[in-house]
Amino acid sequence: MKIYEIREMSTDELIKRIQEEERNLVDLRFSHHLKQLTNTAKLKLVRRDIAKMKTVLRERELKAQKEANSKTKEGAKS
Repeated sequence: MKIYEIREMSTDELIKRIQEEERNLVDLRFSHHLKQLTNTAKLKLVRRDIAKMKTVLRERELKAQKEANSKTKEGAKS
């Protein structure tokens, strides 16, 4: 998944997608341990996609926090 695709998603969509991908990762790990997984590179790709989505969520949290802090500082100056 490309980063621009992730950034286009809403926060709720991201949270839901992270949960789905984490369940998918558990299933892939289980298949890998049972020697049923043929494409082991998929584990790496899923882990990276989860990391990208969590990074975008964190960026949004920090941006919202920064905006809230700037609003409170502006209100204190008045």
